[in-house]
Amino acid sequence: MFHVILYQPEIPPNTGNIIRLCANTGAKLHLVAPLGFKLDDRRLRRAGLDYREHAQIQVHASLGACRDTIGWRRLLAFSTRASRCYAECAYVTGDALLFGPETRGLPRDLLAGLPQPDRLRLPMLPGSRSLNLSNAVAVVVYEAWRQCGFGGAAA
Repeated sequence: MFHVILYQPEIPPNTGNIIRLCANTGAKLHLVAPLGFKLDDRRLRRAGLDYREHAQIQVHASLGACRDTIGWRRLLAFSTRASRCYAECAYVTGDALLFGPETRGLPRDLLAGLPQPDRLRLPMLPGSRSLNLSNAVAVVVYEAWRQCGFGGAAA
């Protein structure tokens, strides 16, 4: 399946929604510190309902530590500053999908260190700033899963 990586997430309900998404799609969730909340935050629990026990979640001290744990073959970063559309990417099982913090996105130097084809964006109307983090993650995870034939899904 896929690895969803939230780089320094800030808003508990977004992460709770993503926990629920990962539990229902089989994606593994990785949280890169520092987190803007505690994992026992009631807003996180409320948004994630009882799905946390069904999700695979790991917290990492840094993106490097996350890389060392996962050993990803390809890291795909999602940013409003990227030019390539997420739907142009051919996703494969094991891809690591990286999303930045809600208020500032991924750092420019982090993005600059990735190959241009691995920096992706979700299209929006002109003048739009960004999508909600949990919505963006859902769009990408379902597109990646669709491309891989929805492996493991119930009929």
